[in-house]
Formats: sequence, C-alpha cells, structure tokens
Amino acid sequence: MSGQADEEREFDLRWADDAPHKEPSARARMLAARWKENPPGPVPFRADPEPARGRGSSWVSTAVVLGCVAAVILLLGYANFRAPY
Repeated sequence: MSGQADEEREFDLRWADDAPHKEPSARARMLAARWKENPPGPVPFRADPEPARGRGSSWVSTAVVLGCVAAVILLLGYANFRAPY
C-alpha cells in the first residue's frame, strides 16, 4: 500500500468532533435510566460526612499544638543552655 492511501484511511478527529450526533457514554445511559425511575435527592456541595460537634473544638486542637511547640522550644533552649562549650 502506498503512504497516501494510509493517510486517507487515517481517522480524522476533527471529522469525529464535527459529527451532528454524539452518543452518550454507557455510564451516562445507565444513570439516565436509573434516575428516570428513582431520581436522586439533593446533595449539598462538599457535604461534611460527620457533624462538627462530634470532633471537638478547633480551639482545643490549636492550644494543644501551640503548647507542644512551646514545650519543644523550651526543651531545646534548656538543652542548649546546659550543653558544655
């Protein structure tokens, strides 16, 4: 076969994109059929899986982290102070 025949048979993406009818994917067809009989309920955008009340206060977490940082700074300062020169 000649090289020109291969070029003519090559799939042209622009031709495919310009097609007047595009078939939906299998997943889209499946969801459309499922939702026709049982439509999904409203879902909030980025819903929180658990309420914030069960996780504790963010102020407690902040105090614990800052307390740990202060303890490490004091420990390093004490170790540097006690180190022989």
